[in-house]
Amino acid sequence: MDFNVKKLASGAGLFFTRAVQFTEEKLGQAEKTELDAQFENLMSRADCTKHWTERIYRQTEVLLQPNPIDHTGARIEEFLYEKLDRKAPSRITNAELLGQYMQEAAKEFGPVTPYGSTLIEVGECERRLGAAEREFLQTSAISFLTPLRNFLEGDWKTISKERRLLENLRLDLDACKARLKKAKVAEAKAAMAPDFQETRPRNYVLSASASALWSEEVEKAEHELRVAQTDFDRQAEVTRLLLEGISSTHVNHLRCLHEFVEAQAAYYKRCHLHMQELQKELGRLPNAFALNSTHSMATAVSASEAINSPVETDTLKIEEVQAPATGTRKAKVLYDYDAADSSELSLLADELITVYTVPGMDSDWLVGERGNLKGKVPVTYLELLS
Repeated sequence: MDFNVKKLASGAGLFFTRAVQFTEEKLGQAEKTELDAQFENLMSRADCTKHWTERIYRQTEVLLQPNPIDHTGARIEEFLYEKLDRKAPSRITNAELLGQYMQEAAKEFGPVTPYGSTLIEVGECERRLGAAEREFLQTSAISFLTPLRNFLEGDWKTISKERRLLENLRLDLDACKARLKKAKVAEAKAAMAPDFQETRPRNYVLSASASALWSEEVEKAEHELRVAQTDFDRQAEVTRLLLEGISSTHVNHLRCLHEFVEAQAAYYKRCHLHMQELQKELGRLPNAFALNSTHSMATAVSASEAINSPVETDTLKIEEVQAPATGTRKAKVLYDYDAADSSELSLLADELITVYTVPGMDSDWLVGERGNLKGKVPVTYLELLS
């Protein structure tokens, strides 16, 4: 118990000494040991690294998990599984859930209907997109987020701890310097030769005794200063080595950044391929909306062309077909299309062409014109505009 009380009293005294030194430095009443410029630059670089690593880490988390509620729930779930030393189960992505709903809806509407069959294809694509997203999230978490978190929760905490210890030793060192300075001033005053005419013998003896006491105090202060200087120099070297390790941290984070970019590029490439495949599949499916629009236009135009058109059904030649005076419409091309023969017109996605019907042509086709080019175009590759 006595040992604990002494230790507590010693710690309280040390804390008070540091507090006094710190306060006097802030008030400009005490000198402060300055670190060299290189050391200061290392600390500034470390602070900058911590600041931006933390911001990049947080924003990457937001990018990978945009919903704050889901993000908080996911972090809590990961924390619980980590404490239980168990692997957290993979979470279903929003795209996978959307694909599941679409496929369930297709069963209700009828998988053989145009809408149902399209829902099945789109739903399957969404599930593949969701699977690619989940793989991207896992890869990014391992290759990018984990190293950043390890730095913030591991290396940076060690650096901060050693820097706090260095600051405390620096306060102790400056307090020892101030104590030694005061002891030397008092010793000098006590050592001054007294005036024998005005000083009694008894006072002279007391003055000599005080001078000896202050000499002992100076020796003690010098010893404490040497110990404090040694401790400070040793801690400064340890802290310097840790701060110089920030360069290795930058190299490691650079490698992780490259891996993150590669994972992101692979993810978007897979998504693009899935969407291209979906567009091709939708192009093969019957487009009831487009067909209904085509039949409506054909009904409106066929009556006016039935009498005036000189083209016969069995001898239809595209180059001889003339655009009707009325009944033409604009259409937007949905997908690229390569002409199978000279009677067809090749198409590029998103371009606008003029289309119309002619008697005797299959309802799945229209005549399309683009500048001086003319040819048959499939209805399923078009979106008719009003």
